[in-house]
Amino acid sequence: MKSAVENLTPTRVKLNVEVSFEELKPSIAEAYKTIATQVQVPGFRKGKVPNKLIDQRVGRGYVLETAINEGLNGWYQNAVVEAGISPLSRPEVEITEVPDPTATDGELKFHVEIDIRPEIELPDYAGIAVEVEAVEATDADTDKALDELRGRFGTLKPVDRPAADGDFLTINIAAKIDGEEVDSASDLSYQIGAGNMLDGLDEAATGLSAGEEAIFETKLAGGEHAGEAAQVTVKVTAVKERELPEANDDFAQLASEFDTIAELREDLAKQAADSKIVEQGVEARDKVLDKLVELVEVPVPDSVVAEQLEQHFRPENSHGAEEHDTEEHRAEVKENTERAFRNEIILDAVAEKEEIGVSQAELIDYIVSSASQYGMDPNQFAQMLDSSGQVNMIVGEVRRRKALAAVLAKAAVKDTTGADVDLTDFVSVASEEEEVVAGEDEVIEPTAVVDPGEARI
Repeated sequence: MKSAVENLTPTRVKLNVEVSFEELKPSIAEAYKTIATQVQVPGFRKGKVPNKLIDQRVGRGYVLETAINEGLNGWYQNAVVEAGISPLSRPEVEITEVPDPTATDGELKFHVEIDIRPEIELPDYAGIAVEVEAVEATDADTDKALDELRGRFGTLKPVDRPAADGDFLTINIAAKIDGEEVDSASDLSYQIGAGNMLDGLDEAATGLSAGEEAIFETKLAGGEHAGEAAQVTVKVTAVKERELPEANDDFAQLASEFDTIAELREDLAKQAADSKIVEQGVEARDKVLDKLVELVEVPVPDSVVAEQLEQHFRPENSHGAEEHDTEEHRAEVKENTERAFRNEIILDAVAEKEEIGVSQAELIDYIVSSASQYGMDPNQFAQMLDSSGQVNMIVGEVRRRKALAAVLAKAAVKDTTGADVDLTDFVSVASEEEEVVAGEDEVIEPTAVVDPGEARI
């Protein structure tokens, strides 16, 4: 088989492939076997029909067509490997020449157009300079953390006063459109300020006492009339405030492993300081990635954007709201898709340069962490990933995270006061993972060539 690559754009190529008659013979033999199981000839069992009779019944041309269809994807995949490219789109195949069905020689010629992962040249990313906000944990941060912990052990107490921010309400709501009630619900629990029910509810409920009601205009968030403007009546049936336990040694023993409130506050202060380091690390990570992306030109194939737009705006993903598909929203999805693609290409290149792999242990840790976010059992989550063919995608995600950590470890980070920021603790997890990869644990590498679909006539 001969193949040649013709570059059409930085992200699209044409593969010109020639298959000799000798290379066609195995596929022709398989085609005869396949057709022999499909035709019925008196005096012959299925699968035992001679080739000459098959030629008489269905024609030599049909046999050749079947052979080409069955072998086309294999020749295409071989051409992809020989060219050293990574397809991103389904192949567009055109047969340009086939052997004469009556002859015993000739060639099959076809070409394939596909979008591919672009090749990029990485800049020297050591020492990328970024500035982050200066942070310092204060007593106020410790007090806030302590109040949040007390809130977990708080109790709700009915109060006879107008509702205020942070109060917990029991409410009845009814929605009308053009004077006709379209939805209602009773005895709902809601905290003023949560903002997780209907726009305008916080303002309408604030100041109401038990037994009082208010009417406000809003757009419904769910159900048959999602996205439609409605007039909503909210009636408060109970107002409660959270009563927090006293911050003393008894509370420390109830809510933690510490014996005294002083020990608990010391631990919360350390957690607050660690949280500030994480905040700085996240800001530095995002800014380093932004600068890295600015340094590299990454062309984005149109098919990548088109596929994401099609998937995002499918009716089942649009929640039934007509305003979901707008020019502004499409522009936002397009921009996010292009940015995500550039990030992926660049970080994959960094991973190659840094020789970063992913160990079995790292993959398991990622799956366990992700499963908890979705509230799933890790084993079920892993089985779902495996059955849907997404394990390789997860390996790539973990690998890119480690690649970004490697770039961040080499960055020059200062805060707004001009002081150097030490992110050693922030990137230490990635460093520990590198040691695992370098050890005896099995290393998983993402597939080099993706199979975007079979090539067929």
